[in-house]
Parts: sequence; structure tokens; C-alpha cells
Amino acid sequence: MAISKAEVSKQVHDLRKPMNGISMQAELIKMLVAGNPIEKDIVEAADKIIQHSKDCSNGLQSLFEQVEATLDDKE
Repeated sequence: MAISKAEVSKQVHDLRKPMNGISMQAELIKMLVAGNPIEKDIVEAADKIIQHSKDCSNGLQSLFEQVEATLDDKE
């Protein structure tokens, strides 16, 4: 069963969300460290980066598996 262009487009779009979250949290850490860093806020931002990274990794794995299944069907 082939994965559709629309499905790939949707998944790529969905993967941008955690990537943007990673970027935003990294910027927040930079601002916190430059100002008056509060350890709790820095740890919270780092935890969000970790979660967004895991979400992105899971999304990429899912996309890979779908593409792989499509390629296997053609062989």
C-alpha cells in the first residue's frame, strides 16, 4: 500500500511542530541564562526540548516505516 503525497506532506508538517518547539525552548534557555536564570525555568525548558526531540524522532520513525512499507510493496 503506497503512502500518498498528501500523507507525507501532513507528516512533514506535523514534524515541524516539535522542531519549532525545540528551537523556541533553546532560545528561552539562552534568554534565561543571559538574564536572571532561575534553575526551575531552565530545567523546564530543557525537559521540553527533550520531549520535542522524542516526538520528532517518533514521527520520523513512523514516516520511515510507511515509506519502507511502500518500497517493499514495489519489490
